[in-house]
Amino acid sequence: MSIKITTNCINCGACEPECPNNAIYEGGKKWKMADGTTLTNKKLSINLDPTISQNPKNEDIYFIVSEKCTECIGFFSEPQCVIICPVNCCVKDLKNIETKEDLLKKKKFLHG
Repeated sequence: MSIKITTNCINCGACEPECPNNAIYEGGKKWKMADGTTLTNKKLSINLDPTISQNPKNEDIYFIVSEKCTECIGFFSEPQCVIICPVNCCVKDLKNIETKEDLLKKKKFLHG
């Protein structure tokens, strides 16, 4: 499963630079699948270009793009955002459950 940021977020930004997948963005910021990945030159599907900006998933607080979150699998033994967050608002997203195998596949896809 991926990690999500709860509404307890204080917008400190400590989590953003810790993410090896560049999956964490400041509230209100547009994001791209290609940010921090090797997807820049890949077409994901007919309708999805990884270099096209997507609308923010949250306007007010930092957010995690679940499509890019691997819980740091393949990089670290624990999710770095969870470790660094001073208010413990980075938590498992029970709506986005993935196995360790799925997360490793996602990491390979993002960083091929």
